[in-house]
Amino acid sequence: LQGKDLKALYESDSNVKELFDFGKKLEGIARNSSTHAAGVVISADPLDDHVPVQNANDEGFVTQYDKDNIEELGLLKMDFLGLRTLTVMGDALKLIKANRGIDLDLDAIPLDDAAACDILTKGDTSGVFQLESEGITKLVMDLRPEHFEDLIPLVALYRPGPLGSGMVADFIDRRHGKKEVTYLHPILEPILKDTFGVILYQEQVMQIASAMGGFSLGQADLMRRAMGKKKESVLKAQRESFIQGSVANGITESVANEVFDLLVYFAGYGFNKSHSAAYAYIAYQTAYLKAHYFPEFMAATMTSFMQNMQKLTYYINSCKKHNVKVLGPDINYSERSFAVQDDAIRFGLGGIKNVGDNAIDRLIRERNEHGLYTDIVDFCKRVDNRVVNKRLLESLIRCGAMDGFQENRNQLLHMYESAQAVGAKEQKDAAMGTMSLFGDMEESVEFIPVPNVEDLSEDDKLKDEKEYTGFYITGHPLQGYAKELEGLFELGALVENPEQYDGQTITFGGLIENKSDRMTKRNELMSILRIEDYSGAANVVAFPKVFSQSQQFLAVDMIVKVKGRVDADEKGVQIIADRITPLKVNYGQAKQVAIHIYSQYDTPENSEALKRLLTNTAGSVPTSLYLHRQRKRINLPPNMCFDPSDESIKAIEAILGEGSVEVQ
Repeated sequence: LQGKDLKALYESDSNVKELFDFGKKLEGIARNSSTHAAGVVISADPLDDHVPVQNANDEGFVTQYDKDNIEELGLLKMDFLGLRTLTVMGDALKLIKANRGIDLDLDAIPLDDAAACDILTKGDTSGVFQLESEGITKLVMDLRPEHFEDLIPLVALYRPGPLGSGMVADFIDRRHGKKEVTYLHPILEPILKDTFGVILYQEQVMQIASAMGGFSLGQADLMRRAMGKKKESVLKAQRESFIQGSVANGITESVANEVFDLLVYFAGYGFNKSHSAAYAYIAYQTAYLKAHYFPEFMAATMTSFMQNMQKLTYYINSCKKHNVKVLGPDINYSERSFAVQDDAIRFGLGGIKNVGDNAIDRLIRERNEHGLYTDIVDFCKRVDNRVVNKRLLESLIRCGAMDGFQENRNQLLHMYESAQAVGAKEQKDAAMGTMSLFGDMEESVEFIPVPNVEDLSEDDKLKDEKEYTGFYITGHPLQGYAKELEGLFELGALVENPEQYDGQTITFGGLIENKSDRMTKRNELMSILRIEDYSGAANVVAFPKVFSQSQQFLAVDMIVKVKGRVDADEKGVQIIADRITPLKVNYGQAKQVAIHIYSQYDTPENSEALKRLLTNTAGSVPTSLYLHRQRKRINLPPNMCFDPSDESIKAIEAILGEGSVEVQ
């Protein structure tokens, strides 16, 4: 105890003394035990001959020692990690077999396939294992792989250390002959030839220690660990041993010292080559599947992310870029998961709200055994009425899964309750053995009149599709805004690598999916919006100032244009709005125009240019200038009023910057 008062209290008060004594005994003791998510301990003998074990309920037995004690005892600990991608690959192989009759063996594919390497060189990496983020996609494009082995360095290179050290650019320049490959000593060439003279892998550090310094592989591994931990006392001893061994092998002391310095430098960045190779192999296999069996591979990928709307939207957009259609759900053609149909991808029934696994199994089994469903009554009669409830029928109709029938969606919505009742009655009668008078002559048919009602509006259809599947299937609310969206940021870019855009200001357009208003501590209104474009969606925060300026068009289903700053961290990504306006403005209804002159644009030259423009294009809409530096507002005279249009606004923004014109 350092403090005098605390020490005196400890010596004078027995309760305080007891408390501190217990505390010292408890200090450093683990509060609870936990189990490694993927670690498996391997021993040639029964494990409890070497370490204490305990029962971990459903997980079987676990060791009571941690990984460090396990290693010190000489036992082998391996991490077995489950990969979603392996499931995707397995599902893709099943689809390829079902659709094309091909039993593809991924372990027998050529390792220098031109098509697989080509899609990587072009940056077409959506769905490719470990290569989807924008940063590593750029790296693989720069690398221009021609063989599976060219991908092995990628995992080792794309880490903070190598990226920040200049190693990556150096490696690529050497690979493409822009920089000469040199070796400090000829003995290094066979070890570093594959990495163009760059020490990239942990195994290379060990091989150099063995080849130059005469270390055993065990000694070399200890040296590698010491280098990684930067233990000076250990490194000094290792350096002496390395130099002695090198000199004994005919290598000068100066070269040995230089090589050891390189080993110390690169050991901090070195990566396990076997790990890189394993990941690169899976990356190559997924690239091969995508290049040669795109529909099957993407269907399997989309099934894996069926509950992740952001990722699913990303992959659907990838399909569109490859001119592969993604068809809506259909009770006559959809499977549980995404499936391939005539080179298109069919939406899976498992992605529809209120449609459970049991219903899907019975629906598909009946269809496979007795053929396609002819209408809604036929469907209700044939599928077990215990799963065909009204909620399921409404979901299937509203998402478009019954669009294949003659009736439109609105007609089906007026018919489904009667159809369900007919189906339930017929199944009940069949179960009781009841037959109609003419049941032995011809199957009875019960007709339900088709109401004479117009179909749902396109907007209502799209809203239903979005609600019941998470997607717009037959269209998109933004499809009439191509001109306004041209050149704007696409939110899908934030799905894979949001940190890359952290702090950047972006401008995008989209539909407000939902909106949550709340009060700040200062009792001011603000709002959190969920805004979606074609490629993805993002949360947008409108703080009180922006909220008050934009409140009149901040409503669900409004289509807006947002300028804001990306805020990305480990918790997620959001956009802090600086300005929100309607994406498409009806300029004919403009009541007021505000021209903002922000401080950085407040110069005599810009003022003169603006004056000339307004004088030459005089209009009739009342116009005000907002001088932000002086905090002044000036109402312009009639001869300088402004008639807003896309062209005239762009002309002013060319002088005063984007977002300088506000039309009300």
